[in-house]
Amino acid sequence: MHLNAASSLLPVNTTLAVLLVVLLLAAIAAVALFHLSPDVPTHRARQVLLAGVRAALQLAAVSAVITKVVGSGLATVAFLILMLGVAVWTAGRRLTPDRSWWLALWPIALSVLPVVSLLLLTGLVPLKGIVLIPVTGIFIGGALTATVLSGRRALDELGLRHGEFEAGLALGLSDRDARMEIARPAASDALLPGLDQTRTVGLVTLPGAFVGMLLGGASPTAAGAVQLFVLVALMAIQAVAVACTVELVARGHLHRPKDGRR
Repeated sequence: MHLNAASSLLPVNTTLAVLLVVLLLAAIAAVALFHLSPDVPTHRARQVLLAGVRAALQLAAVSAVITKVVGSGLATVAFLILMLGVAVWTAGRRLTPDRSWWLALWPIALSVLPVVSLLLLTGLVPLKGIVLIPVTGIFIGGALTATVLSGRRALDELGLRHGEFEAGLALGLSDRDARMEIARPAASDALLPGLDQTRTVGLVTLPGAFVGMLLGGASPTAAGAVQLFVLVALMAIQAVAVACTVELVARGHLHRPKDGRR
């Protein structure tokens, strides 16, 4: 019964395929018509198209191999490392085109690994790929978003307010402290999406973990408890990710070329 409920939520058929294409084209049209790009070379509409196509191809590939991956401990570890690597690459290249992009590893790893380790040590999450992969994926995705948003805001502010940075140095502040005064307030905005999602859960949206557990046969109480844990864990992860990112920017480790290219 629960399997039928899950499959009836979004049946995989021609109608779904057509609707996906229509929605993707609508997103591309909105971006193009309203010029939703920071500059002409960005070609954000093309990025939307490529993101949609990549998502379809990647999900098809994952769907084809996931049963084999979750059945092997070694394959599960390899898949988790791949997820982390892709997240670091994506976040790093969103922040800077220079060689410091790989430092995005630290805010993502240092925020996600302790939480996943605690879940495994306490037995709340079993050491099984079918559970570990999606849970870790949710956390990595949250850390990725927080790292990108905080890093971009911090680096943008430092570029725009370089004169204030120089003034801070003239007042006797260290390089790190002068950058921190500018970067930290702007970067803290990266916490807002997670805060809003947690504050409005159940009133505005019913997140995926909650709906998925209901469709899988769990009671509403159990589904709510799991969703609450996910949301609180994500807030902790994103707070650590933002703090690490700001620290890397303030210390000058994570930076952009002097010409400001993104």
